[in-house]
Amino acid sequence: MKLYVTRHGLTEFNQNNIICGATDLPLSAEGLQQAETLAETCARYGDIQRIIASPLLRAQQTAQAVARKLGLPIQTDVRLREWDYGSFEGKDRQTPGFPEAKAAWGCKMPDGGESVFQVVQRTYNVLDSVKRLYPDETVLLVSHGGICRVVDSYFYDMTLERFMGFFMGNCELRIYEL
Repeated sequence: MKLYVTRHGLTEFNQNNIICGATDLPLSAEGLQQAETLAETCARYGDIQRIIASPLLRAQQTAQAVARKLGLPIQTDVRLREWDYGSFEGKDRQTPGFPEAKAAWGCKMPDGGESVFQVVQRTYNVLDSVKRLYPDETVLLVSHGGICRVVDSYFYDMTLERFMGFFMGNCELRIYEL
C-alpha cells in the first residue's frame, strides 16, 4: 500500500511565524495557490484512490483542491487534527518556553493542550486503521506539520533531536509504503 502525506497550504499564521495548532484558520491566497499546485502534482502521479483529511479548515481547503482535480470525495478523520498547543496557540513561535514544552513528551501543553504522547497515539491509530481498512489502495492524508512529523516517526526511527527538527513545507508531498 502506498501512502501520500501532505501538510495543508500556507495560512496567515504560518506567514507570520505564529503558533497554530487547534486554531481553525483558512488558507491564505498563497496557500490556496499551493493547494492547486499540489492537486496538479497528485493528478500527475495518477494513483491516489482515497483522500483522508483533518477536519480543520486549512486542511479541508487543501484536500478540496485535490479532490476536485481527482474527482474523489474527502473522508474526514478528527484524529488528523493538529496538535493542541494550549495557551501557546496564537503566540509567536519564539515565545519563551514553547520549544521546551514541545520537547517534554509526556507533559501536556499548558491550559488544556496535548502532550506529544497523545498526538502520537491518535496519529499512529490513524495509520494502523488506514493500513487495515485500505490495504490495496493508494491513500492521501492531508493534515498538519505536527502530524506529518509523527507520521514520519511511524516509518523511521527518530532521535529527539531529529523529531524536534523535522519540518514539512506547506503542500509538500511525501510518499511512504505501508
